[in-house]
Amino acid sequence: MNLIQKGIAGTLESSDILVIVNPQAGGGVQLSIQSKVEKQFGATIRRVIVEKLEALGVTDVVVDVKDQGALDCVIAARVQAAVYRAAGVDKVNYEVLS
Repeated sequence: MNLIQKGIAGTLESSDILVIVNPQAGGGVQLSIQSKVEKQFGATIRRVIVEKLEALGVTDVVVDVKDQGALDCVIAARVQAAVYRAAGVDKVNYEVLS
């Protein structure tokens, strides 16, 4: 998926996550995580984000994450929403979302 602008999804509320994605040319995936549970779940948070980016075909992106203890499914959904917004996707085929 080709990112054309900044995409933001989520909140800073408890049990949520704020995901900000910015396109970058040829730089791979750069991930910055701030989390109150990073010591316990940092590796899992990173894995979920990277897996979702790979599933969406995003290869060159800067991802800034501020986690407030979100579950894996919430993390994946926020990453997907931020990527869709950054790609300028207006119409989503909800039947194929994973």
